[in-house]
This record gives sequence, structure tokens and C-alpha cells, in this order.
Amino acid sequence: MDKKDRLNELGTEPVGRLLWKYSVPAVVGIVVMSIYNIIDRIFIGQGVGPDAIAGLAITFPVMNVSAAFGVLIGVGAASRSSIVLGQKNTRMAELILGNSFVMTLLLGTFYITMLAIFMDPVLRLFGASDASLPYARDFMMYLLPGMLVINVCYSFNNVMRATGYPTKAMVTMFISAGLNVILAPIFIFGLGWGIKGAAIATDISMLVGAIFVVGHFFNRKSMIHFRRGTFRPRKDVLMPIIAIGAAPCIVNTAGCLVNAIINNMVYKYGGDSGVAAIGIFTTMTQLLVTFVIGVCQGMQPIVGYNYGAKRYDRLKRTFWLATLVGTIVCSTGALVGLLCPNIVSIMFTSDEALLSATNNALRTSLWMFWCVGFQIVITNFFQAIGAAGKSIFMSMIRQIIFLLPLLFLLPPMWGLNGVWLSFPLSDVAATLVSAVLIALEFRRITKLQKGMSN
Repeated sequence: MDKKDRLNELGTEPVGRLLWKYSVPAVVGIVVMSIYNIIDRIFIGQGVGPDAIAGLAITFPVMNVSAAFGVLIGVGAASRSSIVLGQKNTRMAELILGNSFVMTLLLGTFYITMLAIFMDPVLRLFGASDASLPYARDFMMYLLPGMLVINVCYSFNNVMRATGYPTKAMVTMFISAGLNVILAPIFIFGLGWGIKGAAIATDISMLVGAIFVVGHFFNRKSMIHFRRGTFRPRKDVLMPIIAIGAAPCIVNTAGCLVNAIINNMVYKYGGDSGVAAIGIFTTMTQLLVTFVIGVCQGMQPIVGYNYGAKRYDRLKRTFWLATLVGTIVCSTGALVGLLCPNIVSIMFTSDEALLSATNNALRTSLWMFWCVGFQIVITNFFQAIGAAGKSIFMSMIRQIIFLLPLLFLLPPMWGLNGVWLSFPLSDVAATLVSAVLIALEFRRITKLQKGMSN
């Protein structure tokens, strides 16, 4: 398919077929990446022990700091690229690419340096105990060198998909994930490196993926590619990128804050086994959320292009199809966790205390998880059309506006169960607000449609 066909299909092909074409590679790629992370945690849990799982759980919010900086540029660049391509502005798309690459390298160097200097205080802040700190420190210190290439791989994989190469973006994830699945057991068990072996395997596999992604954008046959003169940072190029990317960046940053509070609350009321349980719970829900995010990544170029081209009917149909899929995914996951929690927890541990703590966490926290897919799709929809303020607000309502206050109110009354109950109650409140916001947005879009027809 030539460059022109790749661009035009976003505005002409049937929406259902397009969403399938763009979402399936995105879902497969992102879920494969999540699965290999889960496999790492299974290897660590079964081969090293519950304290190692607790240590790994402590690293989740720290790694979210890395992801926050990555999506600030990567998601914003992908959304902006789709919109300007819908406006037939290839030159601006290439300026977005070059500016984004430079900013990713600069931001990555900054936060990696800060984490290296303040590693132990940061891990303590996020809930590390004397037992879990050595494992968390071991994992993070060996992962630090790879964080920059992780950001490059993830961020520009999004841009690759947004500019017409969904299958190639999926292959990138397969390359990284497949290599990690091979290397992780060799390093963890074969060489006896334990938890640091998982980090080293991730570094190597993501480096290979990053080389593959960057190579795509050096290829002059690609839809957009690196050109001389596009790397000098420009305010008019970067500010719209940052405005759109701010929403997912806030989600990840808020996740760091909320995870730190959760880990500390859980440790206070449930000890290290409680922290390990939240690690397993987070791993399961992350897998489901990443599946929905994969669908949203497929939705994003279709919505962005058609919004730029003012084809609003196609935009609406894409949104509702993505919402349907996201709701089905989250509902299925919630049912498994509620009805058969042991199926999930036994994969990670055989420790009886941890099994009991994890089963209780899943049964208590997942009964409103079915509506989370709806919230995720709405947030990504606002990103795709460049509505930065609404996307930022949507990113904050579940974790900051609702979940955070509940985490302070409920545990003092109900102990560990108060932590678990905070999740479904925040899901209910966030869903109601999300429904109002998307209804108002569609009313605005309908007015634009009527204005075009008059």
C-alpha cells in the first residue's frame, strides 16, 4: 500500500473494518508486552518468593514515573500526527516527529538521573519495607539504564501506528516481548541472577525494539520520516503535543501518588502480604486495562484523522464500537476475579497467606470494574480530538478526585477492606461524570455537523 492509500483509508474505509485493522495489532502488541511482564512476575514469585513480589509491587509506581514522561510526548505526538495528516499537512507531521524524538531523549535523561540519585528515598516513599526494599532496589537499579530506550520504543510505536502502520507497530512489540520471554528465565534461573535478571532481560529486549522503531522513521519510504531541520525544538510544535500528552502523563503521575498511598495503607493494615496482594491485583487489572488501551490506540488515528477532516459521523461510530469492546473486556475480567479469584492468585504464589489476601482483594475491589473500559475510551477519545483540558480532567476524576479521598476515609473505619472498597466506589462516581461529559461533547459535535449542512 502506498503512502496516499494509507492516509486516505482512514477517511474512506468502513469504520468497523478500520477499527479491527488498527486495534487488533495494537491489542496484540500491548497485551503481549503485558503478558511478558506477568510472566516475569510469575517467575519471580515462584522462584524468589513473596518478598520479591512485594518488592516488585513497590516498583510499579516508580516505573509509572518513567511511563508518565514517555506518554507526555509519545501520546501527544501520535494524536497530533493523526490530526494534521487529516488536514493533509505532512510537513507538520514530520516536525512533530523530529521535535518529539529530541524531547523524549532530553526528558528521559533528566528523570533517570534523578531516580539514580534518590533511589532509596523514592522506594521508601512508595511503601518499601526493610524486607522488600532490597528486591525493589535491585530491580530498579538494573532497569534504569533501559528506561530511556523503553520510552523511545513505546512512544514512537504509537506514532508508527498513528501514521498508518498498525501491523508493523505490532511486530515491534512481538520482537521485544518474544526476546524478553526467552531471556528472562535464562537470567533469573539459569544464571541465578534473581530479580535483577528480569530487569536486564527487559533492558536488552526493549533496546532491540527501540532500534526497530527508530529504523522505521529513518526509512524514507515511511509515511513520515526524520528529515534535516525537524529536530530543533519549536514552541508552536511542542506545546500542542504537550497539551494533549498532559492527560495520560497526569494519569501515570497520579497513579504514582495513589499507588504510594495504597502501598503504605496496605502495609499498615495488611503487612508485606497485603503489598504483595496489591501487586497481583494490579497485574491483573493492568492486563485488562492495557487490552482496552490497545483498542483505544486503534481508535485514535481513526478519530483524529476524521476529526481533522470534519467527518463527524465516522468519529461517533468509532467511539461507540470502541466503548462496546472496552466494556466487554472489563466485564469479563471482573467476572473472573469475582467468581474464580483463585485462578488468578495461584499463578503467582503458593503461599497460603498471600493466596487468601489476594482472593479477598479481588472479590472486594472488582464488582464495579466493568465500567472502567467506558472511562478509558472517553479519556482517549478526548486525547484523539485534541481536547486537552477535557482529557486532563477525565484523567484525574477516578484516581485523584474520587479514589484518593476514599483511601483516606475508608481504611481507618474498615481496615484493609476499606482499601479494596475504595476502588469500586470511585469507579461508580467516575462513570457518572464520564457519561455527562461525553454527552455534552457529542451535543457540541452535533451542532458542528448541523452547521456544516446549513
